[in-house]
Amino acid sequence: MADAAPRISFVSLGCPKALVDSERIITRLRAEGYELARHHQGADVVIVNTCGFLDSAREESLSAIGGALAENGKVIVTGCLGAEPGRITARYPNVLAVTGPQQYESVLDAVHRAVPPLHDPFLDLVPPQGIKLTPRHYAYLKISEGCNNRCSFCIIPKLRGDLVSRPAAEVLREAERLVAAGVKELLVISQDTSAYGVDLKYAESDWKGAPLRAKFIELARALGELGVWVRLHYVYPYPHVDAVVPLMAEGGVLPYLDIPFQHASPDVLRRMRRPAAQERTLERIARWREQCPDLAIRSTFIVGFPGETDADFEQLLAWLDAAALDRVGCFKYEPVAGAEANALGEAVPDELKEQRWHRFMQHQQAISARRLKRKVGTRQQVIIDAAGPGIAKGRSKADAPEIDGVVHVASRRPLKVGEIATVKIERADAYDLYGTAVGF
Repeated sequence: MADAAPRISFVSLGCPKALVDSERIITRLRAEGYELARHHQGADVVIVNTCGFLDSAREESLSAIGGALAENGKVIVTGCLGAEPGRITARYPNVLAVTGPQQYESVLDAVHRAVPPLHDPFLDLVPPQGIKLTPRHYAYLKISEGCNNRCSFCIIPKLRGDLVSRPAAEVLREAERLVAAGVKELLVISQDTSAYGVDLKYAESDWKGAPLRAKFIELARALGELGVWVRLHYVYPYPHVDAVVPLMAEGGVLPYLDIPFQHASPDVLRRMRRPAAQERTLERIARWREQCPDLAIRSTFIVGFPGETDADFEQLLAWLDAAALDRVGCFKYEPVAGAEANALGEAVPDELKEQRWHRFMQHQQAISARRLKRKVGTRQQVIIDAAGPGIAKGRSKADAPEIDGVVHVASRRPLKVGEIATVKIERADAYDLYGTAVGF
């Protein structure tokens, strides 16, 4: 037993970008011979990858650290909350180490100090695509770190720094490895996907003997040539985003845009430091749908932002009617330590935030139901996420995993996870579709 491989228990909290960080750390550890444990008890050390964006997320991270300490006693902390080590060590002075986001080497050093590796190059094999924490048929593809925007409610640049893009060829090589390993859907993520390559001045890198620029549209086109679903997340609505819509209409990438609009009132958007010309945005949405009728648009919004008036909120509801977005999430504003929005004053009472949130969700629910009802009678390609004896669950091209709705699929034969089936849609509710597989 003295030669048993050291075992690591891992907790990954926060957004898909943090999940990719976790995958990279785990891949490095597995390459060095560490094994993963399912439970904290019995593991040699626990790593907690934290989120620090909102106060509620920070509290969840601190609770996870406390739970790991109680069950195991040896805990290494990393991730966004690790950018504020004093907050962690003030509550838990016995953690072994605290590192910030993307500090992979520091995490590995801390693990090495706690429990040295026992590497056997003949036994410790890591697949070329690395260790993934997602199901085998889809994977997140991170194309950059950090962000150059300075939204008043956000501290991501303080946690993760300014934009740092990966060379295009490096991204494509990782994507190709994932596809070779069986991935059928690539979810492209970053803090600001449409700003990709700005920091590199769109520098070229060699991809299969030809130059490829680090530019949003060129990367999207190259990913589309890999023959799998490519879904674009966190797309800031810069003017050049218009160029990707024809590519969606041609089938190069999925007809899906995840654009965090955040609000519709020009006054609120100015205080948020977001683009404030939402009338122009409505014109662009209409143009996009003319070019690509199947385009699904998802977005997120914040209600109760400091200074948001009744008129601002009513303007937001009216804008939702005009935009008719397919998928929408809504958050009640939370002050974030270090965010400039905290100094704006004019706080919206919690009770009023709650009322506005419920009104928003009810309003959007009706819009979503109308949008989905239009798909009844159509045939949709559906990627299967969960197989059952009679009904499987999957997603259409308009649905991202875990955040959007699902398609409930009846089939004459059992469907397999990762399979893409053609489904005739027979009914819809506010968020999900229901149908029968008619092709495989």
